[in-house]
Amino acid sequence: MKLNMGDKPYSCVVCESSFAQRSHLLNHMKIHTGEKPYPCKVCDSSFAHKSTLFDNMKTHMGEKPYSCEICGSSFARKSHLLTHMKTHTEEKPHFCEVCGSSFAQKSNFLTHMKTHTGEKSQSCEVCDSSFAQKSHVFRHMKTHTGEKPHSCEVCGSSFAQKSTLLNHMKTHTGEKPHSCEVCGSSFAQKSTLFDHMKTHTGEKPYSCEVCGSSFARKSILVNHVKIHTGEKPHSCKICGSFFAHKSTLFDHIKKHTEEKPYSCEVCGSSFARKSHLLCHIKTHTGYKPHSCEVCGSSFARKSDLLRHMKTHTGEKPHSCEVCGSSFAQNSDLLRHMKTHTGEKPHFCEVCGSSFAQNSGLLRHMKTHTGEKPHSCVLCCSSFAQKSNLLTHMKTHGRQTTFL
Repeated sequence: MKLNMGDKPYSCVVCESSFAQRSHLLNHMKIHTGEKPYPCKVCDSSFAHKSTLFDNMKTHMGEKPYSCEICGSSFARKSHLLTHMKTHTEEKPHFCEVCGSSFAQKSNFLTHMKTHTGEKSQSCEVCDSSFAQKSHVFRHMKTHTGEKPHSCEVCGSSFAQKSTLLNHMKTHTGEKPHSCEVCGSSFAQKSTLFDHMKTHTGEKPYSCEVCGSSFARKSILVNHVKIHTGEKPHSCKICGSFFAHKSTLFDHIKKHTEEKPYSCEVCGSSFARKSHLLCHIKTHTGYKPHSCEVCGSSFARKSDLLRHMKTHTGEKPHSCEVCGSSFAQNSDLLRHMKTHTGEKPHFCEVCGSSFAQNSGLLRHMKTHTGEKPHSCVLCCSSFAQKSNLLTHMKTHGRQTTFL
């Protein structure tokens, strides 16, 4: 009768919640005392209520007796079904007064509030990392155990989290349900859309404590920090090279497989990385937004500008351990090292000559084609190599001196 009349005479002295039955109050008090007298013999979890233990046992037996009449989803607990039903009604009664977000479940609302308070009460026993939710600790622990129980049936990749697997599957289906209302770009994940929106607002909330650089995404900051720490955890099994980022390793592997999936629609050139294709496209548009403040030279890529600046500073940080020669670029050092190893991987298909560098092969090929693209403006002589033209120009300089 108390349920029908709304009478709740039993109140909690801690949080002032009220209940119609004394047994409900006693069960509720266990939330405050932390008492969990009902242990599960399968997974060692403990529960405050016997009914919760029975629901937990259903997860081990795979029993899901509660079904949704709308979409057919099944659940082990009736409470889970009731919570799920709100996804169909779009009912979100729990409102955050700080940012205006709404939630269907009070538990999600309370978890969300921790993002504003910064509370991280759950700690990892291995590395002392702290988290707002206990479930986040469980996910984090898999980084220590290396456990990856969720496998992709298409490519065989394994993941620690089921959510990560579901996001990965979109790379095979090409599904991109989240669209940007500003520019129309589509994304597979909602979180990626949120990060993308910052490119329109210019928001960069994640700052590097070492150099002060700011980033729109936390993941980009984490990758950036490796520049300062020198951390390179990803290694190539073919040549032993190490990389700071896994994506860079995947791009590097394409050099060994010679895979170049990104093609230029203008000239047909192919590239192993999408970023290289985007940079290449600028050579057709003539767009060079990066200018040198010393000499005014312009470049399509910021990396090209940074390399160019070393010609002014004379900086040569990359040294050869064999002969001590120094180079401004690491790529120049790698090419130089071939002079010590004698490696000549680039072969001429006409005469079989081999060269240490691809540029040397390209110069050599002109001897077969007869191509002479470098012309003298004084006497119209033509040369296959620019260096030969420069040498030739000196003959005009000596003649001018004698005259």
